[in-house]
Amino acid sequence: MIGDGKIRGLFIRQRLCYIFLIVLAAISLFPFYVLIINSTRTHAQIQLGFSFIPGTNFIRNLVNLLQDKNTPILRALFNSVFVSVMSAALTTYFSSMTAYGVYMYRFKGRDAAFNFILGVMMIPAQVSALGFIKLLERLGMLDTLAALYIPAIASPVVFFYMYQAMQSTLPFSIVEAARVDGCNEFRTFNTIVVPMMKPAIAVQAIFSFVSSWNNYFTPALVIDSDSKKTIPILIAQLRGADYKNFDMGQVYMMICIAIIPLVIIYLILSKNIIKGATQGGVKE
Repeated sequence: MIGDGKIRGLFIRQRLCYIFLIVLAAISLFPFYVLIINSTRTHAQIQLGFSFIPGTNFIRNLVNLLQDKNTPILRALFNSVFVSVMSAALTTYFSSMTAYGVYMYRFKGRDAAFNFILGVMMIPAQVSALGFIKLLERLGMLDTLAALYIPAIASPVVFFYMYQAMQSTLPFSIVEAARVDGCNEFRTFNTIVVPMMKPAIAVQAIFSFVSSWNNYFTPALVIDSDSKKTIPILIAQLRGADYKNFDMGQVYMMICIAIIPLVIIYLILSKNIIKGATQGGVKE
C-alpha cells in the first residue's frame, strides 16, 4: 500500500510539473503576444516601450503596408507560399523515394552511398554558395523561383529521417508481397509505402515548409526582381529602410502576416506530429 506521505508527494510533484509547463507555455507564447500588440501601435508608440494594452492602429498599419509600392507584400506572400509548398512536396517525396531505395535494395556500394549522403548533411550551405550560384547561372535559373525549390529535392536531413522511420515501420514482407502480386516498384512506393509513411512525411513536410518559408540566405543570393522576392527579403528590406521612412508598425504587421501561413500549415498537419516524431524511435 502507498502511504499518505507518498501520495501527497506525488500530488505536489504533479502540481509543480503543471506549473512549470504553464510557465514554459507562457514564455513561448509571449513573443507572439508582443508581435500582435505592436502590430496595433504606431511607430512612435512602439519607440516608447512595450505595452500590454493593444493600440488602435491595426487597420492603419495594414493599409499602409498594402499601399506601400516598395514592399509588394501580397506578391511576396504568394511567392513564399508557392516556393514553400513546392519545396515541402518535392523534398518529402523524393527524399522518401531515395530512402526507400537505400533501405529496400541490397546493392554494391549501398553503405558508401548512405555514408556519402550523411556526409553531405554536415556541409553548411554557405560553404557551397559560390558553386551553387555558378551552377544556377549555367542552367539559366538565376532570378527565378524555380532556383528556390528545385534544389530542395536533394535533402540529406529528410532522407536520414525517412530512412530511420522506414526501419521501424516498413516491413520487408509487405513490399515483397506486393512484388509477388505483380506491382512494379513505383506503384509499390506510391500506393503502399507512402500511405504507411504518412505521419513521418507530414512531420517532414512541416519542417521543410517552415525552413523554406524562413530561408533568407538563398533568395538573397538568387533573386533580384522585386516581383520574385519572398517574405524574409521584404522584412529585411523594410527593416533596413531609411530612418525617415522607417515604420516599426509596418514591420510588425508584415511579420504578423508572415506567420499566418505557418499557423495554417501547422493546424492542418499537427495531428501527425506526435505520431510521426515517435515513429522512428521505436523498432519492431
